[in-house]
Amino acid sequence: MAESELYRKGAAMRRRLMGDAAVERSAREIYSDPVMKKFIDVATETVFGALWTRPGLDLKTRALICVVSDAATGREPELGLHLRMALRQGWTEEELTEVLLHLSGYVGVPIIRESMMVASKVFAEFRAESAAEKPLTA
Repeated sequence: MAESELYRKGAAMRRRLMGDAAVERSAREIYSDPVMKKFIDVATETVFGALWTRPGLDLKTRALICVVSDAATGREPELGLHLRMALRQGWTEEELTEVLLHLSGYVGVPIIRESMMVASKVFAEFRAESAAEKPLTA
């Protein structure tokens, strides 16, 4: 895919939202496949380049919208990805947990139970990764 301006903006936004390590890991583990490479090229341009860079909402709000959408529709792999993005944008584990609990009254307890299980795992991984990135001080 030729790199358009939207693609370049999207690639930068994706790195900002996910972090270099996550982008590079997904490039190796998922998007090295030619079919999936086509998908991420389109998503980089259209979702990250055209939607995430629009004015009107901050990145923190956009990340929360994704979490709510994923939880409400039972999109577990995407929920994990978007929970990480939300944490990187400043949402706390407590706030995200409250969002999911609040959703249980609107979309149902079973689907939110599954979402909470995803969140619990993502939160633990994110804490461990964050601790590993911090330099040790004397």
